[in-house]
Amino acid sequence: MIKRRDILISSGAFASLAVAGAAHAQIGGTPVRILVGAPAGGSTDTLARSLAASMGPVLGRTVVVENRPGAGGNIAAELVARAAPDGNTLLMSFTSHAINATLYPSLPFDPVKDFTALTCVATSPSILVANPSVPAKDVRELIALAKQKPGQLNFAIGAVGSSLHMAGEAFKLQSGVDIVNIPYKGTAPAVQDLLAGQVQLMFAAVGNVKAHIQAGKLKALGVTTAKRLPAFPDVPAIAEVLPGYESSAWFGLFGPARMAADASRKISDAAREALQQPDMRQRLETEGAIPVGNSPEQFSAFVQGEIVRWAKVVKFSGAKPE
Repeated sequence: MIKRRDILISSGAFASLAVAGAAHAQIGGTPVRILVGAPAGGSTDTLARSLAASMGPVLGRTVVVENRPGAGGNIAAELVARAAPDGNTLLMSFTSHAINATLYPSLPFDPVKDFTALTCVATSPSILVANPSVPAKDVRELIALAKQKPGQLNFAIGAVGSSLHMAGEAFKLQSGVDIVNIPYKGTAPAVQDLLAGQVQLMFAAVGNVKAHIQAGKLKALGVTTAKRLPAFPDVPAIAEVLPGYESSAWFGLFGPARMAADASRKISDAAREALQQPDMRQRLETEGAIPVGNSPEQFSAFVQGEIVRWAKVVKFSGAKPE
């Protein structure tokens, strides 16, 4: 159970506000708050701030972003679950919203019933990369190598229970290989050790390793999307070897449960309109993200499917929350 003290500490020590909206956005009214369960500067935070900047003028209101990191995003989620369903308090969440449903033995909220799904903002594909010292040239060769040397290869993990951690677990589950996890406190140190050859393999967001791949410092073995990525046309999809394999991080906008239909639709429409703006799409592309903007009904069904999908992988991994 997340304690009130933890929420207060997080609120006081880590809160970060970003006022969004052009000069013609309404000033003086109650601002719309988007809570982010991750520190400032990360992918979720960056996407939330980009969305807030584009949504403000569409809604004609000030939109702010507040960081409430901790407990894998659960602190921010609990605050939104308990907020008034008036559309003034929203949540920008990520794949862990679905993973945490199984990863945490007891949550202070229901990840489906206590929220109003508004829209999936974007997905972020990842890529399986290796230090050049690893002899495998592609996924097929990696699986063969791992079966020849069970327990001798390793995956760097930026955060236990993250979507990238689970991408590796899904890979092991489907391929039947034994690869050891090496957890890190963040993506940056994991990538640095991968570059230095201290670890051998890693599932990473494309934006975090693209430059290293292009410079020849890392070797791209496969992408986690169902099909090949335009940015890496010569890198096969892992699904070409493991049919049905797919694992992309997603970022979505939620409100509290029991929001009025007109209010939820208005916010969802504003977010989706913002996602169509050229500057917003360019910002997403810079982050290596792909805009989505589906309907509340589609996003709700997607989240429920993700919870079921990742439950099997989490149980297989034996992962415990940090």
